[in-house]
Amino acid sequence: MSFDPASDLSGTIERLFVYPVKSCAGIEVQEALLTEAGLDLDRAWMVVDSEGVFLTQRTLPRMALIQPRLTSQELVLRAPGMLALHVALDAVEAPATVTVWRDTVPAWDLGAVAAQWFTDFLGQPCRLVRFDPEHRRLSSMEWTAGVEAPNQFSDGFPVLVASAASLEELNGRLTARGHAAVGIERFRPNVVIAGVEAHDEDRVDLLRVETPTGEIHLQTVKPCARCPIPDIDPATAESHPAVGDTLRMYRHDKRLGGAVTFGMNAIVGQGAGQVLRVGQRVAADLRFD
Repeated sequence: MSFDPASDLSGTIERLFVYPVKSCAGIEVQEALLTEAGLDLDRAWMVVDSEGVFLTQRTLPRMALIQPRLTSQELVLRAPGMLALHVALDAVEAPATVTVWRDTVPAWDLGAVAAQWFTDFLGQPCRLVRFDPEHRRLSSMEWTAGVEAPNQFSDGFPVLVASAASLEELNGRLTARGHAAVGIERFRPNVVIAGVEAHDEDRVDLLRVETPTGEIHLQTVKPCARCPIPDIDPATAESHPAVGDTLRMYRHDKRLGGAVTFGMNAIVGQGAGQVLRVGQRVAADLRFD
């Protein structure tokens, strides 16, 4: 298979990340199975408060310090000062109803041991829940042009795409202002593209990924508006406004009423069941609307 040489943009997948527990640290991987709801096990688990409402680094920055690891049978969670928490991938204890943004969805509670672990580390009553795979939580069809695109506990869409050049552009501006450069982990992308210009992902129409068994199509649908999470250092959970302040100098997006954006949300148009791998070639045509 060969890509259309007339494509506006071409590059490669440089990095891949999966975030098993919403708002906890991610796992960098060399390959990941793509499902219609995004990368396999991405945001499959979530931490909720005593009312079943989702919790994130926005209010609990210490969540950044919780490091997940996936084995063939377990999700293993580690955090400073805590013994490791082992959760079987197929373990659930009781049905639950939880809220993530405007959606109230069925889920599965992981039980008292997991709840106590998160409660102890985060300093408030918490529960760990697993997304119910029988439920279809759909992305906003206002942005998907009516396409039904499921996701699990992500903020709203299955896949987040960013480019290495976009981070390089930001870091150039940060260092020029006397601040330290930051890692792409602050922006929590799933797919990081190399070989394109800064913020080319903003203008991508359909991102095509070359695999040995056919093309994967990721349809970009909505710029990713940025909250204070990129200001949180994932290594320390300490917050400093330099990243947000710098982005506000040049990253206002008229498509979102002037909101500050970085990266593009995408849905899976083709290729569920195939594998994304670091090094795969990507191509796209650009739109200028």
